[in-house]
Amino acid sequence: MRFASLGSGSAGNALLVERGSTCLMLDCGFGLRETATRLQRLERSPGCITGILVTHEHGDHVGGVFRFARKYAVPVWLTHGTWVATGESHVGLDLRIIDSHHALSIGELEVQPFPVPHDAHEPVQYVFSGAIRRLGVLTDAGEVTPHIREMLSACDGLVLECNHDARMLAQSIYPASLKRRIASRYGHLENSVAAELLGSIDCSRLQHLVAAHLSERNNLPELVTAAIAGVLGCAEAWIGVARSDTGFGWRCLN
Repeated sequence: MRFASLGSGSAGNALLVERGSTCLMLDCGFGLRETATRLQRLERSPGCITGILVTHEHGDHVGGVFRFARKYAVPVWLTHGTWVATGESHVGLDLRIIDSHHALSIGELEVQPFPVPHDAHEPVQYVFSGAIRRLGVLTDAGEVTPHIREMLSACDGLVLECNHDARMLAQSIYPASLKRRIASRYGHLENSVAAELLGSIDCSRLQHLVAAHLSERNNLPELVTAAIAGVLGCAEAWIGVARSDTGFGWRCLN
């Protein structure tokens, strides 16, 4: 199993998870042409995509999903709340409603959704499994719940939101209402909260850790890697950081 990112941040998000002939895209916040360009960078084309999984209805995650699905005739898996919130019709789409607690099999991958606290209608994140390897993904969550800890423990790979630094957010030019939303329990994970999560779960199998969904205005990669390295006791250079423009390249779970 391997994974890569087309981009991660407020401008758009998309992650690829691949095993054998199955290649799933998690979210798609880019237009058709931009998505194709970013896929090409990863030596993939739209025709390689088996289907799309959606986390929630915010535009940076779902903005390109339905146009892509229509054009390339791929199924889309999403919660009922997310579907209702998008207002998207079934016409021309293969939409498959999922339960946020029930696993599903898609080709050569097992996919386990799990609910997260975020300011959306029925948001989920996912754990992908192939053979004995597990990839956990957590972005767009305002706080860490016991269930999140359970889901992400003993993963071989993690893509983990490190959205903002508390001090930078407090000192930013954002309106007070936006600062409260970001820092709330339905907002986004702060660096130290993400680090605390890692310190509270089993990371003994971790081969890859990539920090994702960094705020371009309220965070810095060096703040993220310092916070995480201090908890894991690893070199800062070992920690990957997803970029908004290029995401990150393929990483294999062996």
